[in-house]
Amino acid sequence: MSGERPTDIVLVGGGHAHVHVLAAFGKWRDSDVRVTLIARDLMTPYSGMLPGVIAGLYTAEQAHIDLEKLAAVTGTRLVHAAASGLDRAGKQVLCDGHPPVPYDILSLDVGSTPSLDAILGAREHGMAVKPISEFLAKFETLRAQCAKPDGPRRIAVIGGGAGGTELLLSVRTRLRAEAVRDGRDPGAFSFQLVTDGKILATHNTRVRAAFGRVFAECKIALLENHRVAGLRAGAIDLERGRSLPADATFIVTQASAPGWFATTGLQRDEGGFIAVGPALQSLNDPSVFAVGDCAALVETPREKAGVYAVREGPPLAANLRRLAHGEAPREWRPQAVHLALISTGERYAIASRGPFKLEGAWLWTVKDWIDRRWMRQYQEIGSA
Repeated sequence: MSGERPTDIVLVGGGHAHVHVLAAFGKWRDSDVRVTLIARDLMTPYSGMLPGVIAGLYTAEQAHIDLEKLAAVTGTRLVHAAASGLDRAGKQVLCDGHPPVPYDILSLDVGSTPSLDAILGAREHGMAVKPISEFLAKFETLRAQCAKPDGPRRIAVIGGGAGGTELLLSVRTRLRAEAVRDGRDPGAFSFQLVTDGKILATHNTRVRAAFGRVFAECKIALLENHRVAGLRAGAIDLERGRSLPADATFIVTQASAPGWFATTGLQRDEGGFIAVGPALQSLNDPSVFAVGDCAALVETPREKAGVYAVREGPPLAANLRRLAHGEAPREWRPQAVHLALISTGERYAIASRGPFKLEGAWLWTVKDWIDRRWMRQYQEIGSA
């Protein structure tokens, strides 16, 4: 679409798919299009490497993309603000502390947050893993507290998916390693995971059995089919009256959508996520796209996993460009099953894909290579 002014494509959120869009438009240098990124955080984390950051295998810098640098290199206009709503009639993004940002085409990639309101006391006594920037700061505080003689020793995770499983194993690795380094007893720590169903419920039985073995070897208590009723200082209260002692509790439960989605008038699924069709467009507003955890693929539902957000990047960029030039977007179909490489907190990983399972230190090396290769595309863009 050419005319007196360029078509304004506005990206809200610096998620995995949007960083690819920035890189793609930076390469195309399309004079008929102006790309704007609205981002609350200027450093965006890569979910695949975060367990390694927690375990001490990567630095935080290695696992983050500098959006300010990426925007500058790709010719993207950057608005450092948090989106808080949409004026779809006026085609504007409403922002906290910043004037509204007009758009012709909009894309949302703002992620999700744990459903804290589902657990009594979770906001006061739990530690949510998202937003990641806040979580990493809280984890640094916890590490400092654990170094004290009277610091936290009983560590718990609520949530038995891949995220919760990797997190607990990574936290265990880090806290025990630092205890050994400082001459403290690593055995003073205890670890437990609580889930209202089976651990890794979306994976096959061999994968679940492998992590059951890892938990047993690590002396991690696994409480399956236990629903949490509430949190209070020093304890997790389960339904049916049982309580578990816990000094620090991480919450990695089912995700919820950003609250401001409810005011947009965009069609949403039962979880409040933006409902999109095969071209990643809103079902009731073709000028709006949504990807990553904040979106719900209505025709091809998939679990919230970073692998899908990464793979949505290329078709999203292409469809944004097509629509900007008056062409029809093309459908994208995610693969039915994906390969998951789930780390055990050490340089060891277990692979899961459909009915298949493999494990070994070599798989962590493969995962490390894949993750670093993906990050280099956006961390080193524009470098000589």
